[in-house]
Amino acid sequence: MALLQNIPISLPLMPGLNASSSHTIIMQHDTASDFLASSYPTLRRHEASANIVLAHALKRVSAEAALSGYEFMSDTDVKNWLSAADPSSFTPHHNEDAFWLTMWSSSPSGSYTLDLVLACVNWTLGEYPIFLWTPIRPSTLSPSWLVPRDPTAHRISEQLCSSRTRLLGVRNDSTSKTFARIWTALTGFAVEPEPFYAAYFSYCTTDSFQYSDAVLPEGHQLRRSTMADLEPVARLCKEFADDSIFFPLSIERARIEARELIAKGLLWVYDAHGDISTICAVTRNTHRVSAITKVYTTPRWRRRGCAEYLVREVTARLLFDCGKDCVVLYVGHDNSAQRVYDRVGFAGLCGKDKPEGVEDSLELGFVGAKRGHW
Repeated sequence: MALLQNIPISLPLMPGLNASSSHTIIMQHDTASDFLASSYPTLRRHEASANIVLAHALKRVSAEAALSGYEFMSDTDVKNWLSAADPSSFTPHHNEDAFWLTMWSSSPSGSYTLDLVLACVNWTLGEYPIFLWTPIRPSTLSPSWLVPRDPTAHRISEQLCSSRTRLLGVRNDSTSKTFARIWTALTGFAVEPEPFYAAYFSYCTTDSFQYSDAVLPEGHQLRRSTMADLEPVARLCKEFADDSIFFPLSIERARIEARELIAKGLLWVYDAHGDISTICAVTRNTHRVSAITKVYTTPRWRRRGCAEYLVREVTARLLFDCGKDCVVLYVGHDNSAQRVYDRVGFAGLCGKDKPEGVEDSLELGFVGAKRGHW
């Protein structure tokens, strides 16, 4: 852990933030355990919206720690842990494999509030984008609050921009836009004119889940994928990536992705007489929340209800067999799959009014920068 700086700034009044708060500290965490040791109580309270940053961190700790080591941490534990931080431990570098930055506001009473998480992690196919997450409701955020106007924050941004080429505001688009403006000014890399991904974050619970009386055609089945499906699944992974002009995937790399998903039991398929028509991946799991992260139907099988059958089956398994509180996903603003997810029971996708918890996310890239895959 490194305490980057105790920064005196003026913060606008936020829900749950005392107006007398006058200091922000930024912590650097070079291990997932170090990150979770301070952040877990807040992440647990916001487990659905924090799914990306929490799930990726939990993957990097032991099963014992993930299941029990952080379960009983409290805000008092965090207060004591942060109060003992040594300002002289500042190190102006980061772990090349993975690191996290957390921004905290402190009050005169000595309490700390986690305001922002920035995660830089990688996986089998390379680097993920920078993930930005805040527990604060997007409607209450302002650009002047998101990034303190301090030279230290700018030095951090410069480091990050040199090592990552994309960033994703996990909970809202204002975080991505604000950080992107700073990094463009620091590095000269302009933001791509079109977002790589603009999406809604939605969720389904046992109360919102929609059952269906529809019966699968004879000879069709919904099942977990096996290694016998490797080649057709790899082709669908490639087609899924090719649907985006930003992140094409070679068949060799698609095969690597498919093998990993199958080996870890994270992929379900719609099997039509041995023809794999649809895939559904669930790659981010925390104690109470699972995320559907990849749904794709090959063109010749579209408009036959395959995706709806499979998403409903996987969602039901997660909610009722695995006991999850909710299942979450991201779906593009213009993606017709919103109707499918709406019929399964995912909230706020087809109506004008978005309920609490359904939020925007935005992924931005930089012109001339290397593009990865996630």
